[in-house]
Amino acid sequence: MLPLHSKDGEYKLGNVRLKDKLFGWFRLIFSDKTSRNLFLFLILNFSFAFVELLFGVWTNSLGLISDSFHMFFDCTALLAGLAASVITKWRANERYSYGYVRAEVLAGFVNGLFLLFIAFFIFSEAVERAIEPPEVKHERLFVVSVLGFLVNMVGIFAFQHGHGHSHGGHGHSHGGNDHEHSHSLDASSLTHNLAQHSNNVHSHSHAHAHDHGHSHEAWDNVKKTDASQSQIMQGVFLHILADTLGSVGVIVSAILMSQFGWMIADPICSMFIATLISLSVLPLLRDSVCVLMQRTPKQLDSQLPGCYQRVMQLEGVYSVQEPHFWTLCSDVFIGTIKLEVTPDADSKYITSHTHNIFTQIGVRQLYVQIDYAAM
Repeated sequence: MLPLHSKDGEYKLGNVRLKDKLFGWFRLIFSDKTSRNLFLFLILNFSFAFVELLFGVWTNSLGLISDSFHMFFDCTALLAGLAASVITKWRANERYSYGYVRAEVLAGFVNGLFLLFIAFFIFSEAVERAIEPPEVKHERLFVVSVLGFLVNMVGIFAFQHGHGHSHGGHGHSHGGNDHEHSHSLDASSLTHNLAQHSNNVHSHSHAHAHDHGHSHEAWDNVKKTDASQSQIMQGVFLHILADTLGSVGVIVSAILMSQFGWMIADPICSMFIATLISLSVLPLLRDSVCVLMQRTPKQLDSQLPGCYQRVMQLEGVYSVQEPHFWTLCSDVFIGTIKLEVTPDADSKYITSHTHNIFTQIGVRQLYVQIDYAAM
């Protein structure tokens, strides 16, 4: 019998020299447009954030300093996206049977917490400066702010169309007392081993027999689709968009200080930036929490009741029991459902049609348990 999972050492770069490991990472990064754009913009963003921080300290501008910190945390978002784009290409193994695709969700959650912290810090410091405005060297502020705006515009144009993940699949079919698993993936993905095995159907003392049907869509095969499908890429775009608006705020404050002498414009600008940071990260943080808490996907809330009704109308189905649906990663939905059926029901027919019903609403992987009612 062939193994169901790959050993970590077959594809992870943990047992090779540091030089080979770095080359391997760079090959993965430059293997697709998404990773390459993230890496190049990360270098550009980090370099300018450092320059902006130095000028902020030199000019004593909290707006410029806060914007530089926001850019630094944008770098963490870019780094998280870059890491996720590489990690999600690793195959499933015996320890991580679903693979590493949730790395993007975890990265988005951690990054969101850090961004909320820095937003609170900037806002509290801005309130203090609004009460007692310091002297700001606004004549040096304008040029750096415009340069920051241009850097962010590069990111806006690079990621406005965004990149996502779509997942091609493999299927499992079960019937009678034998179980047969077959796996097939796109050539661009890392392939699974084929596995076949047989088991006895388990039964209970109350004479209920169970037949399990599985329909899986693989998440190893990563392709480019719409930006909204990728949580981490959506987060990257929101960070860059908020930072672009923050740069506009710094430019406006520099003009107000130079033309009208309104020194309070700098802390007000900082409050504006802090608010933008919070508003940009809250949707990402909320979605990450929903995924980590295994909430039923919001996209399916209005469609699942109709699917249950369609399943109930299948010949031989008594009831739908214990439905559970959750999100593995961006737009990859998994579900389990138990069906109570008549003793003479055709389990293959019911399982197949149930799979089709839920596949139509975007469920990528479904486990169906058939429970035969007692005579």
